[in-house]
Amino acid sequence: MDLRISNPRARELAFQLAARRKVSMTRAVIDALENELVREQEQASLAGRLAAIADDLGSKAGGLGRAVSKDEIDEMWSNP
Repeated sequence: MDLRISNPRARELAFQLAARRKVSMTRAVIDALENELVREQEQASLAGRLAAIADDLGSKAGGLGRAVSKDEIDEMWSNP
């Protein structure tokens, strides 16, 4: 398979990665793209990450936390 990279920056990055790994530029590009796709698939959604943060903070509160009403939230964000 012939790999043609017309963008100079992309070509240089592919060359550097190939040189470090001692593989062809084609192999370096394929590996990099496969790794990036795996990373994207494994990354939790924003909602999932926020839920994990909220759960963590809730557990650290030791049961001292409480639900905040919409009126309280609105009051916190209102301009005095």
